[in-house]
Amino acid sequence: MVPERLGNLEETILLIVMIEDDAYGVSVAKAYDARIGKSISIPAVHTVLKRLEKKGLLTSSMGEATAERGGRGKRIFEATRYGYNVISEIRKQRIRLWEMIPQLNLKNG
Repeated sequence: MVPERLGNLEETILLIVMIEDDAYGVSVAKAYDARIGKSISIPAVHTVLKRLEKKGLLTSSMGEATAERGGRGKRIFEATRYGYNVISEIRKQRIRLWEMIPQLNLKNG
């Protein structure tokens, strides 16, 4: 299988959605900051989430409305089976490439 082409940010956001429970724009941005050590704007996160959903890697649904959000619900994202297949294939390809670097000698250490 040839994986969907993903940019670095798309791949990272997809991985974060797979890690986080109830992933939504703000939670993904906070997780990105905590796990990557860099901040990212909420609009940038929303753009990537929508792009990943359009590619079929994510699906979304509206969460329950809450008083703290003025009666609005959050759009919750989760990875599709296709998303998991794509990220798995990307991982396999990267591991094969990393193992080809003789100076790193990853197979023995």
